[in-house]
Amino acid sequence: MSVREKVARRASKAGLTLPDALVERLEAYFQLLRKWNRRVSLTSLPVEDAGDEAIDRLLVEPLLAARFLPGPAAKAIDIGSGGGSPAIPLKLAAPGISMRMVESKTRKAAFLREVVRALSLSDTVVDALRFEELLVRPALHETADVITMRAVKVEGRTLAGLQFFLKPGGLLLLFGTRSGLADAATPQLIPVATHPLLKQWGSQLEVLRKASL
Repeated sequence: MSVREKVARRASKAGLTLPDALVERLEAYFQLLRKWNRRVSLTSLPVEDAGDEAIDRLLVEPLLAARFLPGPAAKAIDIGSGGGSPAIPLKLAAPGISMRMVESKTRKAAFLREVVRALSLSDTVVDALRFEELLVRPALHETADVITMRAVKVEGRTLAGLQFFLKPGGLLLLFGTRSGLADAATPQLIPVATHPLLKQWGSQLEVLRKASL
């Protein structure tokens, strides 16, 4: 079975019907990820054999989460973008959003730039920096409608820094496999909901909202 067929099948199993053009672009991204992962450690998931877990976690989960984007032209920042998920699939599913990917590792940032180039992603930039280095840019403060991030555990000080990028009422979407955000919440970022994504992998989406003025 081709990667394209696997993507369509796994999406369908999760209740998603994808346009052929989107499946084609998701496959192109996944093939780039497989190629680069052989020499740059982008993900520990089994991308080489296009296993179900890799396709589900890297592609299907972001597609399921796309419905939580605040709008078709939302301004998004993805933190610790690494292998490009969830940022790239979200951008492919919602091409009208503005996407800024923040990745401190130079080689991973180079991969992300290659994906942007190869897929001709408009309104998409890659910053080869730690997000803390962007905090000194006042022009980026309160500009994002949504921040996305894959995380096992998020500390309160991380949340306290990230909230500066969000507009009042903006969302922080955290992809993970366990809940632990209630203890890490800050006065500025308030837990809103936990949404299950894929039961077989125990994955979920934690949604926090920045307090409005």
